[in-house]
Amino acid sequence: MTRAGGLLLHAALAAVACAALVEPALAHGVAESDKSYIQAHPGVNIIPYIYLGAKHMVTGYDHLLFLFGVIFFLYRVKDVGIYVTLFALGHSTTLLVGVLADVRADPFIVDAIIGLSVVYKGLDNLGAFKTWFGREPNQKAAVLIFGFFHGFGLATKLQDLVVSRDGLFTNLLSFNVGVEFGQFMALCAILILMTLWRRSESFGRSIVPANALLMTAGVVLVGYQLTGFALERIA
Repeated sequence: MTRAGGLLLHAALAAVACAALVEPALAHGVAESDKSYIQAHPGVNIIPYIYLGAKHMVTGYDHLLFLFGVIFFLYRVKDVGIYVTLFALGHSTTLLVGVLADVRADPFIVDAIIGLSVVYKGLDNLGAFKTWFGREPNQKAAVLIFGFFHGFGLATKLQDLVVSRDGLFTNLLSFNVGVEFGQFMALCAILILMTLWRRSESFGRSIVPANALLMTAGVVLVGYQLTGFALERIA
């Protein structure tokens, strides 16, 4: 395997390790320093929310793993743009609606579904659904639907952050701009590594182990969130 391919696999492994080391209550959450700053400065905070959105996406291992799976077999920029746009449309919709309408759900369950989206992409990339059911899911619809859940996951975190509805809409738009900017930066890095990897002879040999590792990461994320949900009920 080339260095680029090794970096991608190690990045996925690092994501699993991070998920195992972070407290369930803070999984996919907001750093205390960021939370304290936002709550101490109510009203319109465009730049802080843009920063927070970008930071959340760049450090969101579940988002990055899903994007990695989505673009794994996408070679044309046009196709990457279509799928990433569908994902952005999905998570932007539920982020805005979830916070503005105060639609609530247990964040552990939402994040568990987000983990399932990672498992799904690994299976899909290996043609598992075609083998099992004789047909493949509509990939564009799946990306949009899982985008809804990824956005709702963002909403559950912001609901705990927002203490005032003063300037809420502007702040949410700013956060979403930050999310898209962070997604663009992360996507560029992933695409560069993927392009180098695909040009190597090892890419064909790495398809199965890479997607098996992707599924493993998703299973770990699902298990971790369900464990947090169970512990929350016991406490």
